[in-house]
Amino acid sequence: MKILLLADVESKGLWDYFSPEKVRGYDLIISCGDLNPRYLTLISTFSAAPVLYVHGNHDSRYLNDPPEGCTCIEDTVYNFQGLRILGLGGSFRYKVGPFQYTEQEMRARIRKLRGALRREKGFDLLVTHAPARDLNDGDDLPHRGFECFNDLLAEYQPQYFIHGHVHMSYNVNLPRLCEKGDTTVVNAYEKYVIEVEDPPLPAAPWWQFWKKSPQGIAESE
Repeated sequence: MKILLLADVESKGLWDYFSPEKVRGYDLIISCGDLNPRYLTLISTFSAAPVLYVHGNHDSRYLNDPPEGCTCIEDTVYNFQGLRILGLGGSFRYKVGPFQYTEQEMRARIRKLRGALRREKGFDLLVTHAPARDLNDGDDLPHRGFECFNDLLAEYQPQYFIHGHVHMSYNVNLPRLCEKGDTTVVNAYEKYVIEVEDPPLPAAPWWQFWKKSPQGIAESE
């Protein structure tokens, strides 16, 4: 499954010099926030792939002008063809405004998702705007990561943790990819492509392997 990741800065190749073929060939497109909603609308219009998003801390305009043709996955475990995606947007609270949270508020959001996580038996991708604490985050309050994201990674060990918020231009030594246990951590700044192993097909119901005999008694194939 080929996934296009976007965050923070509109790619010139997909915005200033857009052409439809540039968004073809993807199975899924995910935005980690802080992007012009018209940018996502444009991509959604010309791509056959679903466009999913979480909010960044600069996305207050989404309240009145959300991107068209896209799906917000905030506070959900979104299942795409068997791929389970947990969405938790926003940044650490540093001023008054939407899509900003204290550590306690982010933990409360996660607690409300425990039922969905049990039903889905975990998740494969964690999609956020902010990073995790001490995992490529910043020392300043606006770019601090959430400790509770580390707890999610330790408990569920998803394939990928995908975030934005920390611009690659901030520090030339910032890694695009790193590992946290069994999880690959991706900074989705501007654009990046990952290929995720297709989830296994669900097992067929048991009754598909049985048929009725002429006498009306169920028997195995």
